[in-house]
Amino acid sequence: MLNKKLLNPSSIVIIGASNNTKTPGGSVLKNLINNNFKGELFAVNPKAESVQGIKCFQNIHELPEVDLAIIAIASKYVLETVKELTQNKNTKGFIIFSAGFSEKDEDGAKLEHAIVQEINAVGGTLLGPNNIGLINQNYAGAFTSPIPKINKKGVDFISGSGATAVFIIEAAKSTGLTFSSVYSVGNSAQIGVEEILEHLDESFDSNTSSKIKLLYIESIENPQKLLKHAISLVKKGCKIAAIKAGSSEAGSRAASSHTGALANSDLAVDALFKKARIVRCYSRNELINVASIFTHPKLKGNNIAIITHAGGPAVMLTDTLSKNGLNVPKLDNLKSEELLTQLYHGSSVANPIDFLATGNAEQLGIIIDYCEHHFSEIDAIVVIFGSPGLFEVYDVYETLHNKIRTCKKPIFAIMPSVINVKNEIDEFISKGNISFPDEVLFGEALGRVYNTSKAIIRKKTTEKIDRINIRKIIDNSENGYLNTYNVKKILQAAKIPTVPEFICKTLSECSRILNKIEFPVVMKVVGPIHKSDVGGIILNINSEKELTHSYQKLMQIKNVEGVLIQPMKKGIELFIGAKREGNFGHLILCGLGGIYIEVLKDIKTSLAPVSKNEAIEMIQSLKSYKIIQGVRNQEGVSENIFTKIILKVSNLVTIAPEIIELDLNPLIGNSKEIIAVDARIKIEK
Repeated sequence: MLNKKLLNPSSIVIIGASNNTKTPGGSVLKNLINNNFKGELFAVNPKAESVQGIKCFQNIHELPEVDLAIIAIASKYVLETVKELTQNKNTKGFIIFSAGFSEKDEDGAKLEHAIVQEINAVGGTLLGPNNIGLINQNYAGAFTSPIPKINKKGVDFISGSGATAVFIIEAAKSTGLTFSSVYSVGNSAQIGVEEILEHLDESFDSNTSSKIKLLYIESIENPQKLLKHAISLVKKGCKIAAIKAGSSEAGSRAASSHTGALANSDLAVDALFKKARIVRCYSRNELINVASIFTHPKLKGNNIAIITHAGGPAVMLTDTLSKNGLNVPKLDNLKSEELLTQLYHGSSVANPIDFLATGNAEQLGIIIDYCEHHFSEIDAIVVIFGSPGLFEVYDVYETLHNKIRTCKKPIFAIMPSVINVKNEIDEFISKGNISFPDEVLFGEALGRVYNTSKAIIRKKTTEKIDRINIRKIIDNSENGYLNTYNVKKILQAAKIPTVPEFICKTLSECSRILNKIEFPVVMKVVGPIHKSDVGGIILNINSEKELTHSYQKLMQIKNVEGVLIQPMKKGIELFIGAKREGNFGHLILCGLGGIYIEVLKDIKTSLAPVSKNEAIEMIQSLKSYKIIQGVRNQEGVSENIFTKIILKVSNLVTIAPEIIELDLNPLIGNSKEIIAVDARIKIEK
């Protein structure tokens, strides 16, 4: 928990306060005064006796006890200042604007660490350093502008970047989005995004706390903490949206397995957010649009009515919604015909409902009432209304304001005329409404919100595997790829079906196993990791003669240790993989197998442990799902068995976290069985 003296101080001192409001120390003092901080304010500046009308101390030693210190001085003086405050002034809250710490060099990092140790010793809380501050319902402890409108029903916003926080606050102001709190974590020397989210979770009050959380994250230091508290908050009725910056890979990463090549830290972020039901955004505007949608009642379905007086924006919105899994259903019944009689000639009620450029406030009210009461298939209403600048639209927006408050179905207001009707939009926003300026950005954001899974399912799977034998093999193996024998033993212990196989290192050994196996068979080299890349797989061998020829051919390949023989299975090639991704834990992947995984890269991921419903969702959200179901008289794959094997792989890496890469590629599947015909496991202790 964050120290209450950081969150709700009765006294604040600005170290480095100034009459110059263009400096951080001067600006933060101005913001505290202008936003009516109700406690005691002190200033420290060796060259002034009064700063902005506040009593100023020339020496920090002269200060009385103070709850919170906001520090805006050169980094080299900060540690000495913190020591005096912690040891002699009973200060427990610290906001450090100063730069020149871990973001600069190794010496700065050591200085930062020493500061944290001093604050930890007294049970204090540090925000920063190198940040813009904290704004909440108690005080405006930031040096930037604008200070957003603070509203207990607004959003809680945590940002890893001060500048980004400012830009988002600026953009949000024009839409009507308000804030309950803004935390800028800077270098996150003591607390970062995860710790603040933890605080918001543990201090959550369903009656008074904001139910919308926004995150701008540059580095996820503790994924499991983020996951835990995000899930907890969502269960309490909260909605969370986040930007995770730095998603691209700087160049291709060398990897020795399909899983290693496909899985990366950004996929881990996707999987983490999906598991936590965090709506992932990729831009400031998208984050604001998603947050603004959060302020409206929850969608109960995907059928949207679009009411417009301008055809173009409605068409673009229809396209965007359709691409994102939302529906703009045609309205064609007696009630729609009745509605048409109450509109001007030339209007259309098919959906989009176009009541023309001459449409008025009264007609808008009638259309909304029909969507609310008579069109039961409609789940939400979008109103697009601007102006060419020929007349005012106050009455239209007043009607919209009233309907938003009385209708049970969510109503979203898109107001594209940000110049022609600026005054009307400002008045609309001043009444507590949200204005969306762009229909396409709105449509994409609505799609993201709708398509983020609703339920949180974390039930433990009942798939049982042989823990003792798995641990025995792992404990007795060296780092690197396990040999074929141990891979087989681990899969058997994990209850993963495997095809019978025999390894031979001489031609006579190959001949002796023919009475144990039936043609056709497949032969694969033992040794090279990527068998197909070296021509190390021969399929559909139907006779002893072909087997002899194939053996001799394969043994000529470089680094071959032997040949593996398996019965030739027929079916659809599938893939399941696992990869340990730093602090995130293990990513579990699935998709079509064989060469399809390299060509199509159609995979879905989830973080272990994977629940049954999560596994089903992974399979059914694949683009290739129709193939798995069976298409054009081709037999499909048993989804139940596919699901069970995903769960077994999830259990396996939970029992054996030393597994850093696991490939089951391909598995051959049909409606009756799925069998792993090739596998690789790499461990790192």
